[in-house]
Amino acid sequence: MTTTARTVLERNRATPPVELRARADWIRARTIELTEIAGSGHYASTFSCAELLATLYYRVLRLCPDEPRWAERDRFLLGKGHVAIGVYPCLADLGYFPAAWLETYTRLGSPLGDHPDMTKVPGIDFSSGSIGHNLSVGAGMAAAARLEARDFRVFVLLGDGELHEGQVWEAAMAAAHFGLGNLVAIVDANGTSLDGPVRDVMNVEPMADKWAAFGWRVQELDGHDVEAIGTWAAGLPPPDSAVPTVLVARTVKGKGVSFMESDPGWHLGYLGAEDRERALAELAGRRP
Repeated sequence: MTTTARTVLERNRATPPVELRARADWIRARTIELTEIAGSGHYASTFSCAELLATLYYRVLRLCPDEPRWAERDRFLLGKGHVAIGVYPCLADLGYFPAAWLETYTRLGSPLGDHPDMTKVPGIDFSSGSIGHNLSVGAGMAAAARLEARDFRVFVLLGDGELHEGQVWEAAMAAAHFGLGNLVAIVDANGTSLDGPVRDVMNVEPMADKWAAFGWRVQELDGHDVEAIGTWAAGLPPPDSAVPTVLVARTVKGKGVSFMESDPGWHLGYLGAEDRERALAELAGRRP
């Protein structure tokens, strides 16, 4: 009987910050290109978490692209599932599926939809759609890890507008109660939801204090600072610890393309040819 050698990308890889910053802009550029295929896409809310995605996939997470369901991998769930457009290029680049799949994005019969489907896309640990469910799913996965004596972590990316959902706080309360120190929530706190500024729709501040009151270990930092994100991740407590962790990542919606930054109109849209070239040129201009 022969066995296939497994290539594991270990946690806290020594990826230079300049590479992570370039990778974040690459995610933004690929988002623009995939949106061109779809005819509409979530630019600004993907751009705000580009550094988070780059640092997670290219430094932080323990992954096994040639065995996507490897039991010891770290899990990554998208609460704000509409940013899957920024995740798919990372998965293709790491070898989870052929890069040619990207050219079929949202087309009839494609496995790559606006929201990710775990039954169709290797590397997607859980599907998303309605906002607010995946912290609960992540808590379940973290509890399962305890039952099976596995040391993987479960990371869940949330939007700050998503915190309006009551189920998020039920999951937060349960995770602390059951001592799930292997659960890590990351809030992409860009200050804006589909319906407008989060503080006006339903204020969730002081966000850090709320999570702390629910029994979580809290860190707040600049969500565009790849060095700070990497340092935070390297300092996470062991997966068998008893207190879940949340990172409140302060970000700018539309980050990286000046005319999109903090303009809520780019939450969902489509760039005309002139604006598309302006955006791609600005991203290309920062390449090292």
